[in-house]
Amino acid sequence: MTSSSRGRDRVQRLDADRMAEAVYAGTGIRLTVEGPCPGGQVGAAYVRWPDGHRSVLKWRAHTELAALRAGPLAVSETLRAGGFPAPATELAVQAGHAVVTVQELLPGTPVERLDRNGLDQALALNESLTGRLAHRTDIPALALHLREDGPGYCLHGPLRDHSPRTAALERRIAAIGAARPDRLDGTDAVHLDFHPGNMLAVDATITGIIDWDGAARGDRRFDLVTLRFGLLHAEQTEPDTVAHLDAVLDTVPPDVLLPSWAHMSLRMTDWAIRHFAAAEVDQWLDLAERRLP
Repeated sequence: MTSSSRGRDRVQRLDADRMAEAVYAGTGIRLTVEGPCPGGQVGAAYVRWPDGHRSVLKWRAHTELAALRAGPLAVSETLRAGGFPAPATELAVQAGHAVVTVQELLPGTPVERLDRNGLDQALALNESLTGRLAHRTDIPALALHLREDGPGYCLHGPLRDHSPRTAALERRIAAIGAARPDRLDGTDAVHLDFHPGNMLAVDATITGIIDWDGAARGDRRFDLVTLRFGLLHAEQTEPDTVAHLDAVLDTVPPDVLLPSWAHMSLRMTDWAIRHFAAAEVDQWLDLAERRLP
């Protein structure tokens, strides 16, 4: 396994003004930054085009535009063509080591409380991703990073170094990775970050799913594991909602559930170690250990 020294630091947040300048330098299009979007760990900002319409500016560090077009953007564009409520990418520009994207501003606000009605909608949207990429074998399969570090996330070193408990978790994750491929193959579209903060709703109806920056081809049930981890801190989530999702996860085959759970355990524990207080690390550990052998 490898450990990135860069990744031991906190992840750099979006500098919207600087990225808007990069867009102007690369395209000649002057975007006006209006302010940050709510939520998120890396950041997004509302921008206004010269013609007056509004969009969302984002960035993805240490990324090549060609790779983004071949992977995540290809996933979202394929889904949009089939009627799925994902935002259009209006502009994508290489800015040094990062890619800046400007995306359609969809109606709605992020879901703060996922009740059973919202969960049922989320489950239906997830099911609709089944087989959507059967004809797109050119899109890379989902990388799990159970044996080595991901690109700025899913880092193994922080778990090995933080405490005996996190080191033990990392050994369990590595053992799961050693027994299977490091990619979760399949024909479904996978969002990778399917949680309430990336769901937009109007009057309790989900109107869009945003933040497809990590999307890949694989097994859509991976996103149900992501959603379960996403409910750990969702505001006022009803116990019945969590229990229902847990029951759904009980039906997922172990060859999908176990590596997906290991990935999210690594991803969220690593992130908490590098960005949050020790008490929050323990919360992720409590959840991670529920389903890992």
